[in-house]
Amino acid sequence: MSEEDKSNPTQNASKVNKTEQKQESWGYDLYPERRGTFTPKLSNILIGKEGKEGIEKFKCEKNVYECVKNSPIVKVMMAALKSSGCPVDIRRHISCEVCDYSVSGGYDPELNQIVVCQNVSTRKGMVQGVLAHEMIHMFDYCRNDLNFKNMEHLACSEIRAANLTHCSFVSAWSQGDASWTKVKQAHQDCVKTKALYSVMAVRQIGKAEAVDIIEKVFPKCYADLEPIGRRIRRNSDDMLRAFKEAAYYGYE
Repeated sequence: MSEEDKSNPTQNASKVNKTEQKQESWGYDLYPERRGTFTPKLSNILIGKEGKEGIEKFKCEKNVYECVKNSPIVKVMMAALKSSGCPVDIRRHISCEVCDYSVSGGYDPELNQIVVCQNVSTRKGMVQGVLAHEMIHMFDYCRNDLNFKNMEHLACSEIRAANLTHCSFVSAWSQGDASWTKVKQAHQDCVKTKALYSVMAVRQIGKAEAVDIIEKVFPKCYADLEPIGRRIRRNSDDMLRAFKEAAYYGYE
């Protein structure tokens, strides 16, 4: 400890507390209901942005149920989790909640629970995307014993989730990563971009640090297609193919 720190213990303690808060930050400020801090604001109620939480939750839970019963990609993930010793109970492991409008869902490793943002993911297609994406994280936590406080583990899981369930050519184009002459490179750039912003949302680190971590683990994690076995392209029959092929991997 420097002489300056010794002479100013209050300021030093404040620095330590801020460092600890940064290290332990898990993006929970994006999930106010999870923190128990959500209260509808009168101004938002008047413009119809808030005040309908009960209706939103009912619709969200209905969409979750329909996806679990009918979505090929969600059924593949449910089967993979069950075969790996981590069966999903939708009442225990999936929660519809109010979130910050910058996120559509999330995975809470401490409770082993998927959050579907009921005020953002309002359509069944969006809920399907959230469930598939977050179930990749749940699978990694179950099967690979990932430690989500390890930045390389977190980055790897985000790369896998973006690679398997998010990035199509249309997604890459919308993010500004696409090129008609470099489709393969566009997909990889889309995955890196999606993983980058996911990592930065979950943990309070700088962009340069997050990029370095993603680049370090990218080759190995991008090549890992478990448990779906293929990258899902938009407007294709890839989801149905993955569902039919699941039995070959022992996921039934």
